[in-house]
Amino acid sequence: MRAERKTFQHARQLRRDLSLPEIILWDCLRARRLDGLRFRRQHPVGPYVLDFYHAEGGRLAVEVDGADHDVPEQMSHDLRRDGWLATHGVRVMRIAARDALDEKALEGILVMIAEAARR
Repeated sequence: MRAERKTFQHARQLRRDLSLPEIILWDCLRARRLDGLRFRRQHPVGPYVLDFYHAEGGRLAVEVDGADHDVPEQMSHDLRRDGWLATHGVRVMRIAARDALDEKALEGILVMIAEAARR
């Protein structure tokens, strides 16, 4: 599904402003480094920008959530967003930013991402 022009512009800006957890995860996902799977970063889909997106096969979005995603208003927004994406065939996997910063947790996250992307 095609995104609006402003969503593409927002995605471009987000690519320049990645958070540290996003940078760490992107370094593991880019250039088919994770089991040869291709991911895009800050990919626009409809009205949303997905942190990381695997379009092949299972259409998987990987979202890195900071502490602001624990706020009730943001949680409600995330549920609506995930529902919209699900109706368009995109599965969402949410990763806590603090886990992406933990080397041991990151190993497990990468295994989970690879398994989910193959489904």
